[in-house]
Amino acid sequence: MESKKHIYLFLIISLTSIVSAQRTPTISHITQEQIRDIGGQVDLDCSVHYASDFPVIWVKYDRLRTIESIPLSSNAGLIIKDSRFSLRFDDATATYTLSIKDIQENDAGWYQCQVLLSISNKITAEVQLQVRRPPIISDNSTRSLVASEGESVQMDCYAGGFPSPKISWRRENNAILPTGGSIYRGNTLKINQVHKEDRGTYYCVAENGVGKGARRNINLEVEFAPVVTVPRPRLAQALQYDMDLECHVEAYPPPAITWLKDEVQLSNNQHYRISHFATADEFTDTTIRVITIEKRQYGTFKCKAQNKLGTDEGQVELVESIIPVCPPACGTAHYGGAYSPAPSAPSLAALAALYLAYALRRVANARH
Repeated sequence: MESKKHIYLFLIISLTSIVSAQRTPTISHITQEQIRDIGGQVDLDCSVHYASDFPVIWVKYDRLRTIESIPLSSNAGLIIKDSRFSLRFDDATATYTLSIKDIQENDAGWYQCQVLLSISNKITAEVQLQVRRPPIISDNSTRSLVASEGESVQMDCYAGGFPSPKISWRRENNAILPTGGSIYRGNTLKINQVHKEDRGTYYCVAENGVGKGARRNINLEVEFAPVVTVPRPRLAQALQYDMDLECHVEAYPPPAITWLKDEVQLSNNQHYRISHFATADEFTDTTIRVITIEKRQYGTFKCKAQNKLGTDEGQVELVESIIPVCPPACGTAHYGGAYSPAPSAPSLAALAALYLAYALRRVANARH
């Protein structure tokens, strides 16, 4: 009986020694976060203790669990068939090193070192690989805007990349921004009350120190009522000669432009020729040529511009002169089927003499 007790005690001591010898595996070291450029190389180290009898693997995994984890290696062997990946094992330090060369953008993410104790139990440690990426402006950024004068306007710009890009705003030709200054920093550029002078091209610039950055052109179009200006409000021309009357119109959307005399709308015929020339979306030069002027055509002409936001008009007065004004009474031209020869030097001299005689007669009459 005493001998059996000794046997049991020996077995218990032996089992205790075996259990104490099988220590739990641990991961003693994992590489800290790594940041690399596209095309670079990185080494990820995982050092383990007491894991010689257990599988040690590297896995690329998604912390959000939106995609499946990808096993990369098992112990000292590589699983993934990609020549950019390699694995080496240092027996002295029990370190498994996963190397990645020619780094690509999709290599960024979390890499986990695992020691598999059983089907449902494992020891893990992870390291994040960040890949520097040049900025890319997101599709949800503003592309173009149309607003009426006086409204509030907001332009948004967002960009991806690593490190996180910084956003700045500029105007074409470094013009002053509505917010003041030539540069504004932030994702959103807001104009509380837009004016027609604010229209034009704005630049959203995203920069993070990688590459040259990214830029998007954003066109802001401001709708406003017409503004009519008259460069020469009073013009003189002799009978039987032509004269051009001109107005400058600034408006958006482009307005309907009409010419009137004595509140009657004029059109192209043998007496008038109307032309419009758009120098830009917002600017139009409009001209009416009075052909072979008759006495009844002297007077006040109106140029009228109208769009959905309002109406404006300008006036040009055409008065009679003795001497033809050049231009347009220069050279030889045909208008409305009429032939208008250019006045010769003797003709102009004769007209000047007639004008002088007319003036002297008026002075003499005034004295009497």
